[in-house]
Amino acid sequence: MNAYTSLSRRSFLARSAAISVCLAFPCVTRATSAITPKFFSVGQRNGRWWLITPEDGPFFSLGLNHIDSSPLRYIESDDIWWRKYGNSMERWIRDAVRPDLLKWGFNSVGWVQEVVTRGLTNHRHSPTFTFEEYQWLDMPFCHQLPFADFHQWEMETRHPDFFSAEFEDWCDYVARSQCARLANDNKLIGYFYVDCPTWVHVRPGNEWKGPVFDPNKLKTVTGRAELTRIATRYYQVTHAAIRRYDRNHLILGDRYEANAAVPDEVLLAACPFVDVLSFQHFGPVDKIRTDLTRFATQTGKPVLLADSAGNLKQSDGTIRNDPRVYHDTLRVLREVRACVGFHLCGAYLRNRVRNRGLRGSDETPDQIAIEGISAANQEMKEWAKLQTTAPSVSG
Repeated sequence: MNAYTSLSRRSFLARSAAISVCLAFPCVTRATSAITPKFFSVGQRNGRWWLITPEDGPFFSLGLNHIDSSPLRYIESDDIWWRKYGNSMERWIRDAVRPDLLKWGFNSVGWVQEVVTRGLTNHRHSPTFTFEEYQWLDMPFCHQLPFADFHQWEMETRHPDFFSAEFEDWCDYVARSQCARLANDNKLIGYFYVDCPTWVHVRPGNEWKGPVFDPNKLKTVTGRAELTRIATRYYQVTHAAIRRYDRNHLILGDRYEANAAVPDEVLLAACPFVDVLSFQHFGPVDKIRTDLTRFATQTGKPVLLADSAGNLKQSDGTIRNDPRVYHDTLRVLREVRACVGFHLCGAYLRNRVRNRGLRGSDETPDQIAIEGISAANQEMKEWAKLQTTAPSVSG
């Protein structure tokens, strides 16, 4: 067995059950084929997993998360939104966001929603981009689908019943309203679901509803089988809704919290219905490398570091994205041959809630962070080019 197929007996049995489900749903696999793809796909080149572009080129996603224009409309932002952009999202995205991201070395956008309130009774994110806004961006991007709200930061919403007709109806609406419009966009990389799902863990503020599944039940064979059944149903319904309206794009699934419990049963239930396993991971870079390698080994799937950052508190109370941590994270990801990208939990504009961003609410740039991140991005692109042009790959 190679490094990406070694499994414990428990994982092997769970994976075997997942494979059986996959055989019953033959449309779920989206790997590369002999025909040049028209949309992003995943595949291996020189012994490493990559995203594959519509032009059939290897692609390591260097994405920025959290892009929201509303900080420009703070009272103290001095009317910059109206003076500079004429109250136009199109002008802002075309004239500011896109040029900045390209200049800073990013080649994609992760998820655009930004934290705008953070409290025990109200923790919300800004809206995602519309189809039109993605067209103005004119860059590879990922899109989050609001199938369910069991995020680890979510304090208000009851857990859905994945076996109910209303859950199926809601998923169909989400896919019909969003995926149907994006289905032919070859800049779309793929779809995310829940941000840090609370399958078996909770956070302060949402203990009242508990996790989706009681972790104590994982101590028994029956309990583990029940979690597999529930998770399989969730991924079946969400996958079917997407594929009803969009058979072209990758499914990136939930962004699991790597520093919380992520049961094998959930990951293996997801495998037949997603193309990439995505993780949030705020931790030492060596642990990021170890954990992502472990997840890839368990599942045989490519992995994406979909949300991570190192933060430095500044004397004025704001928070800087630490460019050294960013550089070190990219460095260790080179050693994770299943990793297809890293999306920075950065924020394009700093607001009062997250309080970090590469530009302030008046667009003042954080030059130290920008210069360090830009240099790291350029270094990573040069490394990636060498990996795909050389006859063989080394870690």
